[in-house]
Amino acid sequence: MFRVVISGAFEELDDAGRAAVLAAGGAAFTEAGTFTHDGTLRSFTFRCQVPAGPQDGEREATERALAALGAHRVPHRVLRVAMTDLRDIKIRRKRR
Repeated sequence: MFRVVISGAFEELDDAGRAAVLAAGGAAFTEAGTFTHDGTLRSFTFRCQVPAGPQDGEREATERALAALGAHRVPHRVLRVAMTDLRDIKIRRKRR
């Protein structure tokens, strides 16, 4: 599983685009993705969670995350993509 954060800027949102962004608001990582944005709806952060198979890498995760962003059909420009591969996270349990 990958958690992907895409930072970007909106480009000329119309009323339907504004409504779509506001409807997908939130800070959770979901497969459909959620937006957080500034008050003017100029810049945004898009968070999504991408399932990963054993052979999937960052390139595939980036493509799936960009597809999830594109599914919202809002004009945008991507500035930065960051991701965390949750398969690499080690959980250290407290000893009792």
